Amino acid sequence: MKYQWILFDADETLFNFDAFAGLRLMFSRYGVNFNEQDYQHYQTVNLPLWVDYQAGKISARELQQQRFSQWAAKFGLHPQQLNSAFLNAMADICSLLPGAKELLDALSGKVKMGIITNGFTALQTIRLERTGLKSYFFPLVISEQVGIAKPHVDIFNHAFKHMKHPAKDSILMVGDNLHSDIQGGINAGIDTCWLNRHGHAKPEGIAPKHEVNSLKELQHLLMTA
Repeated sequence: MKYQWILFDADETLFNFDAFAGLRLMFSRYGVNFNEQDYQHYQTVNLPLWVDYQAGKISARELQQQRFSQWAAKFGLHPQQLNSAFLNAMADICSLLPGAKELLDALSGKVKMGIITNGFTALQTIRLERTGLKSYFFPLVISEQVGIAKPHVDIFNHAFKHMKHPAKDSILMVGDNLHSDIQGGINAGIDTCWLNRHGHAKPEGIAPKHEVNSLKELQHLLMTA
């Protein structure tokens, strides 16, 4: 096998991340019927916050609070309470992507595997525990803990330090997001693999080393490389 290390993103790379379903569940617990129109409004607030977070303009806590500030005001709650309720709901509906467990089992013992995620600590740790995957990964690098998000090179350097600085040509970064996972890996000087499950067009200026449309295809790529 060409690579000695595989670094994975978490959301939409190993785990399903259905934010709409999670929000519907969370709001149902407050007696609110959260609909598609509500979700679109939520995303007009949430998505720009993620852009600012990944650019280092706001902190994880600011993102978590600002995305729920309007709803929290309606309920008379602190935004962090709603954010915690949302992460709990997402943990309750967590599931692996098709082929994830088979891929990890096939790679186990053949390569070392880590995770670099811009997701939040509370959700990432509980999902790894509930799915029985926690023991597969070291390091587990979470941007909320490090204070730096992908695509910044420093979050990768943080991971490399824990990995004891292996040769960069022995490391592959796998992720679904071109702007954080793939550009981040490129910034760090390592090979990248874009998991393009939905057949998106590739924008100009970001060139992953590999591209696959499923984890099964990724498994074949890695096992035959």
